[in-house]
Amino acid sequence: MKTPSSYLKMRIMGAIDYAEGKTIVRRIKNVAGQTFLDEDGNPRQFTWRTISTWYYRYKSKGVTGLDLKPRSDKGLTRKMSPEELLEAINLVLPAFRNTGYNKMEIYKACIRKGIISKDRLAQTTFYRFIREYDLLADKNPEAANKRLAFSMQYANQLWQADTMYGPHVTAPSGRKEQAKLIAFIDDASRIICHGEFFTSENTDNLIAAFRSAIYKRGIPEQLYCDNGSIYSSLELKLVCDRIGCILRFTPVRDAAAKGKIERFFRTVRMKFLVKILDTSSISTFNKQFNTWVEDEYNSRPHSGLGMKPVDRFQIDLKRIRFLNPQEENDELFYAEDTRTVKNDNTFPFRKIRYEAPCDLRGKKITIRFKRTGATRVVVYYKNSRMGPAEPLDLIANARLRKTNKGGPS
Repeated sequence: MKTPSSYLKMRIMGAIDYAEGKTIVRRIKNVAGQTFLDEDGNPRQFTWRTISTWYYRYKSKGVTGLDLKPRSDKGLTRKMSPEELLEAINLVLPAFRNTGYNKMEIYKACIRKGIISKDRLAQTTFYRFIREYDLLADKNPEAANKRLAFSMQYANQLWQADTMYGPHVTAPSGRKEQAKLIAFIDDASRIICHGEFFTSENTDNLIAAFRSAIYKRGIPEQLYCDNGSIYSSLELKLVCDRIGCILRFTPVRDAAAKGKIERFFRTVRMKFLVKILDTSSISTFNKQFNTWVEDEYNSRPHSGLGMKPVDRFQIDLKRIRFLNPQEENDELFYAEDTRTVKNDNTFPFRKIRYEAPCDLRGKKITIRFKRTGATRVVVYYKNSRMGPAEPLDLIANARLRKTNKGGPS
């Protein structure tokens, strides 16, 4: 799609003045949810960050600031030529003759030996030269990545997980927001363990989707995902440790390593998102998606299997560990924190004093609690479950004290 014209940008600048919101950031975000028609009649939408950039350029430089001219030296080498870099690489390569290496190690070796300096060649420029001129081609055949097609032998040996950006739906706030699909696919059976759209991509939503997948399809032996912030979070690692699942990550910037989930996302775009869908709410949208997954994707023959994913999954049912949906199992997905119990056997949490379920005065405890909604706090001590903690009831304790002393109850 062509670059937006100054005319279209000025229309967006004008929309900011009339948008709702007490602050400029809020008005810009409201404008980002609108659709504008360009000169050819094509609908266009832009992120609030892009609109913010245009807005501040317009305020500082006027209309001319909206059309930044490209650098006259764009694409040209200003400080170091590719030929000079190739000579530098050839000087440090002998040190890696018996070991593998990556581009970062080569760059650091050149800096360390004083062959190049950071002010002459930035790391990003180094990577660009390597990519554009194939300066490391055929120099490291042993360390070259060899991608082989593979599949696990049994269901739930490995799940792949990732996030896909979908269409705009109406959020609970009433605004249109882009939906994000978090999905889990089993490597052996290709069954979609669970997929759910959210209006925000965060750790709480990832854990909620992971919990639903486990209750549906059992506990995976391994979870394979990328290095995104929510997937590499401590919260997901804690959950995987609790259920006995190994958390693995793809190489950086190697989306093809999760080929099966990527192919599923392509199928979602080609076969589900092309339908006439109700986007009036995220819950309604998810009902349509779940119906499509169970009735069309999981229950129809898969080209790579020659059978339905649900039938392939059922072959290995006897070796799959299932988790019963119950309150104590829900605690596996709770958030976690530490507290020190006071001398009166209480501890604070979210501005509320709780009583420990047993005598833990002076002890350092671990508490698990619900991530959203009503707060349920469970106490653990030295990895043993002590039980739920209750909010402190001073009146009930006073009555109990009188009863213990033999006074009136």
